[in-house]
Amino acid sequence: MSWVATLRGRARSVLADRVRQASPPPFPVPLSRVPPDTAEEPPVVVMERAPTTDDLVPRGVRIAGSWAWRIILFVATAYLLFRVIGLLRVVIIPVAVALLLAALFEPIAAWLRRHGVSRSFAAVLVLLAALIGVFGGLGLIVQTFIAQYDDLATQVGDGIDEVQAWLTDGPLHLSQSQLNGYVEALQQQISGNQGALTTGAISTAATVGEMVTGFFLVLFTLFFMVRDGGAMWSFLCRLLPNEARLPVARAGHYSWHTLVSYVRATVFVAFVDAVGIGVGLAVMHIPLALPLTALVFLGAFVPVIGATVTGAVAVLVALVAQGPVSALIVLGIVIAVQQLEGHILQPLIMGRAVALHPLAVILAIASGAVLAGVVGTLVAVPVLAVLNTALRYLFDHPSGEPTPDRTPPGTRPAGPDDAPEPVETVDPRTL
Repeated sequence: MSWVATLRGRARSVLADRVRQASPPPFPVPLSRVPPDTAEEPPVVVMERAPTTDDLVPRGVRIAGSWAWRIILFVATAYLLFRVIGLLRVVIIPVAVALLLAALFEPIAAWLRRHGVSRSFAAVLVLLAALIGVFGGLGLIVQTFIAQYDDLATQVGDGIDEVQAWLTDGPLHLSQSQLNGYVEALQQQISGNQGALTTGAISTAATVGEMVTGFFLVLFTLFFMVRDGGAMWSFLCRLLPNEARLPVARAGHYSWHTLVSYVRATVFVAFVDAVGIGVGLAVMHIPLALPLTALVFLGAFVPVIGATVTGAVAVLVALVAQGPVSALIVLGIVIAVQQLEGHILQPLIMGRAVALHPLAVILAIASGAVLAGVVGTLVAVPVLAVLNTALRYLFDHPSGEPTPDRTPPGTRPAGPDDAPEPVETVDPRTL
């Protein structure tokens, strides 16, 4: 009977609607189970849940909290790292110095190996040449100082008298009583701090043992870095997971090339600074011209401020030894050399090694001085240059492929026509 089937279908539809309104299903009803008259408009299922604590906290606060605990974790990790470095400074500082020296001498050792010299013998030759150069230079400086000591004492006495005469007769018009008062105040200050000076001398004598230990540690570390530096880096990379070995190996390879280029450029700039200021001191017959030249050379390894500070020492020696006129002339020589370095050498030579903003360099030097003193100022910029190269490479080449032009990231040529220096790629089979 057709009317019975129609009535039964309507009854089922009404019953399904009543059941659906009374208790909505927790999941959407398939269209195949919906009666034909309601298939065109599927029901909308509304899921209700109890509010959580995340719903009560604004989204901006949740994001700030997520960043806050991560930042705290980074800061705590950095703090623990610096504490460990501070405890192991007797080991870490010689290793850092040896790493910089290895970056300077590795090209020479590589040249010797390419001409048939064994790895060990090449490292020994480089080490002996470095020792002869260092001790020969120190011996020459000490001999010069001893030979000029008597003349220096006489010139210092005459220079002090000339400075006193300039202070009394010059534009300042200081009286003799004022000068005597300043001298007495300085003597009282020295007498009052005699205990501190004695303690400082004792602590300095205590560090002599650390310096001797560090010297021999630098020698041993330098020898093995020059001989087995590549093998040691490959061994460290093999400790990483498989997918990270090749990217980290190539990032370290490019970073090492950046460090080598930086050390070469720094040595050349320091040599030009030392020669320029040293020739000026020799022409002016300033005493201790050779030791001051060596001081300028060493100070130039601290970018931007090193040569300026050591040049100020040369100006002070000229002031004490020969008076204000000579000091002003030496100051002009120092400023001229600094202008040559800042406008020609730094963009032309240093710019090819690292592409760092001057503000980043200044902040790195200041941070290194606060954290590690003189050694921190020496290694701050090389560390920043190495991190700059490694991070740029890993961000641009996460899978470990070489750069298109085989040059380290984070460097720039001196001009548009300069051809990039190719960098040897890492062999994945060694990892």
